[in-house]
Amino acid sequence: MSTTVAVYRSVYTEDRFRQSFGTENKPGPRRQSVREQLSERCRCSGSAWVHLFKQRVPIFTWLPKYRWKKCILGDTVAGLTVGILHIPQGMAFALLTSVAPIYGLYTSFIPVVLYMLFGTGRHVSTGTFAVVSLMTGSVVEQMVPTPPHLNSSSPEAAEFEAQRIGVASAVALLSGIMMLSMFGLQLGFLSTYLSEPIVKAFTSAAAFHVTISQLQSMLGLRLPRHTGPFSLFKTLASVIGNLPDTNMAEFLISLVCLAVLVPVKEVNMRFRQRLRTPIPVEILTVIIATGVTYASSLDSTYDIQIVGHIPAGFPSAHMPAVHVWPEVAGDTVAITSVGYAVSVSLAMIYADKHGYTIHPNQELLAHGVSNTVSSFFTCFPSSATLATTNILESAGGFTQLSGLFTSLVVLIVLLLIGPLFYFLPKAVLACINVTSLRQMFLQFQDLPELWRVSRMDFVVWLVTWLSVVVLNVDMGLAIGVVFSMMSVICRTQRAGCSVLGRASDTEIYRPLENHNKCSEVPGVKILTYNGPIYYGNRSFFKQDMSRLLGLSPEKIRSREKARKALEKREREAVNTVERGVAYTSFASENDLFKSDTAESEVQAVLMDCSSVIFVDIAGARLFIQMCIECQKVGIRIYLANCNEGVLKILTSSGLMDYMNPQHIFVTIHDAVMYIEHQKEKPPENPPTIWV
Repeated sequence: MSTTVAVYRSVYTEDRFRQSFGTENKPGPRRQSVREQLSERCRCSGSAWVHLFKQRVPIFTWLPKYRWKKCILGDTVAGLTVGILHIPQGMAFALLTSVAPIYGLYTSFIPVVLYMLFGTGRHVSTGTFAVVSLMTGSVVEQMVPTPPHLNSSSPEAAEFEAQRIGVASAVALLSGIMMLSMFGLQLGFLSTYLSEPIVKAFTSAAAFHVTISQLQSMLGLRLPRHTGPFSLFKTLASVIGNLPDTNMAEFLISLVCLAVLVPVKEVNMRFRQRLRTPIPVEILTVIIATGVTYASSLDSTYDIQIVGHIPAGFPSAHMPAVHVWPEVAGDTVAITSVGYAVSVSLAMIYADKHGYTIHPNQELLAHGVSNTVSSFFTCFPSSATLATTNILESAGGFTQLSGLFTSLVVLIVLLLIGPLFYFLPKAVLACINVTSLRQMFLQFQDLPELWRVSRMDFVVWLVTWLSVVVLNVDMGLAIGVVFSMMSVICRTQRAGCSVLGRASDTEIYRPLENHNKCSEVPGVKILTYNGPIYYGNRSFFKQDMSRLLGLSPEKIRSREKARKALEKREREAVNTVERGVAYTSFASENDLFKSDTAESEVQAVLMDCSSVIFVDIAGARLFIQMCIECQKVGIRIYLANCNEGVLKILTSSGLMDYMNPQHIFVTIHDAVMYIEHQKEKPPENPPTIWV
């Protein structure tokens, strides 16, 4: 490139630049009393109420602008397709929650309607989700364990089922209240702590828990469900130990279902661009399996576990078992975090793809209302789901109106068709559970790219995955989040300090380790630190500074002793009192260059603060300490590229008592020109920059 840049201007310190280009200080408004502030905040006009209502219930914003000709066909087809998929998946995920399949249908209906009213994700499909159902099922099993030799047709079984759904509904209610509380506190930003590697590793590991937990249903084994740490290995060992008791009829049913579901799902995935709607293989499998079981009386002939009675009609309102809240509060926090993180992540992915905006706090309100209201109608916790969201988008859905058609399909099943699934084998639902996890298992394909791009994120992924698999879902998630945050802290602690050199005939300064053709300014050590300076890394910062400047304690003592001896000789040589004042930190600038040190020794240190995003009180005190140590050996400290926050904290901490305020510059080159000017010209002549 032949383009050149020529600059001719005065050197700017921070004070001089602020005087020339800063904002004038204007008198602030009169300070209001607390009563006046409350009165102003509580005052609201009619238009403001309408705006707030539309903001909190988004359907009244987007529905009047709905483009019927363009969107209605896509929303109808996508909604009906997802509704058909919700039926088998809702019943299947109810088994993961350790409740009757009918409650999965309820959870696939009410939250869908509520999210359509309050949600901002146009392509988000809510309902039952495998990971959330598995976590809820662990809580249910802990609170209401399965009694031995329970007869499914006895009155005790009905009471047992009511206790279980009471606990699951209590978890949903508490989860909804937590989300509503987070919405009130505007804590939507907390979703950022669940990074993409954590979410992907967590869901991938949870898929193993789901698969292992479904083995006993696929093999026809009646085994207790294990919970807590190492539950995956306990369940696997229990299944292997009871393999001789496998029900061969249910095993064959599982093999046939897998042989049908897996290839058809692969066809749906590979040809999703050509297929207007995916082949509804799950509902077809459910219908065929139910018909075959009924016609052949497999349940009575081969002792096959079937779904049993599914009541028809809309769910009646029941109060959840809120007395279990103290025991389930910890697990509910994990369930809430996972459900919200997955929901917001999915919403943001498709929002970025289609060019619209998601509001995380509004998503908290939407899912909080969904879980709170649905819990009173015997529903367990719900969230956005991976499989149905992907199908909703690929089937041509445009807006949240697709949820209306999804809920209509489920409602028809609840009112009319539900009892017909009486003879549906539970092994079929287990196979649907396992095959629905295909996308989660495929997330292993991201590992090579993750290793190539960021090895730290790769380690976070691996630690989270191993923690979830080895320990448990909720405990593994907590370990993954803590490890991820610790990795961030470690990276800020080891940010590293570099020496900058100047590219000849330019004002450009770059680290010498990566730019060997740049050269240091004689007598000036230019340092840059690539991270914040706070209590967690102050010792590392000091070590790097001392190493690069060669400021060992012994050298500081010897240089300070030599400097004091020189000052003493100078005082003895002066005969007048006026010429006998001791050297202070604010002596003339030329005193810096009057020492008898060698030309190659460091006479000034320039700290580039462009990468220092913040400094706390411990970091500011460290700056003061470094400034004092440098003064002891006759080295001046200069700063450049300080942001307003860093400069304010350094100034408030008293750094200016040990450093000349005129030694803080706008750029590195300003400081270098100033330092070089002090070597050659008296201070009366202001330096200029000419590049």
